Amino acid sequence: MSGHSKFANIKHKKEKNDAAKGKIFTIIGREIAVAVKEGGPDPANNSKLRDVIAKAKANNMPNDTIDRGIKKAAGDANSVNYEVVTYEGYGPNGTAIIVDVLTDNKNRTAANVRNAFTKGHGNVGTQGCVSYMFDKKGQIIIDKEAYDGDADELMMTALDAGAEDFAEEEDSFEILTSPEDFSVVRQALEDAGIPMVEAEVTMIPQTYVELTDEQDIKNIQRTLDLLDEDDDVQMVYHNWDE
Repeated sequence: MSGHSKFANIKHKKEKNDAAKGKIFTIIGREIAVAVKEGGPDPANNSKLRDVIAKAKANNMPNDTIDRGIKKAAGDANSVNYEVVTYEGYGPNGTAIIVDVLTDNKNRTAANVRNAFTKGHGNVGTQGCVSYMFDKKGQIIIDKEAYDGDADELMMTALDAGAEDFAEEEDSFEILTSPEDFSVVRQALEDAGIPMVEAEVTMIPQTYVELTDEQDIKNIQRTLDLLDEDDDVQMVYHNWDE
């Protein structure tokens, strides 16, 4: 997710996901496998798995698909082990890009990520070269059209559960938490019956870069499109002000 809490960007991303269910289901399926291996198959005792299940449901993944993924990860000791890897680099005009992947083949993934940067005339940098420009936060977005409750009550529910910040945008509410408190706050909102259009730990840019050159815009879009097409890529963060 990118932009200044632009709900339109989320809706655009969700529409793209709706057009490519296979991609988003693959991403979530891998996250389920990792969560089960790390904390077990019982969501009641595994907050990371609860968060992934909530993400799966927000993306309309069928319950039986979720259950199958949990059982497969729990029951198959020889199932593929995915490794978490993060790449950082630069796009046009010094734009910062962070790529989170879950991969069973680091050599393949590294080559694909470098190719995506190269084709967009950017380059992969060293670990930490751009991540300092971002803040790691739990971010929850609530669509005003889907929530008919009182804004003050929503704010108090979030803050009482441990949220750091609450903001009202034109068409949405945004709640920010520390990464450590994200699961508790998300669960409190779920228990209160509050619909969330997006809920995840993300990287939020501290500042944004505006691109005015048409070729620069084409180049960064090329990189982002190639990364989006790669099944190993879980999430891409950038500070391009789209």
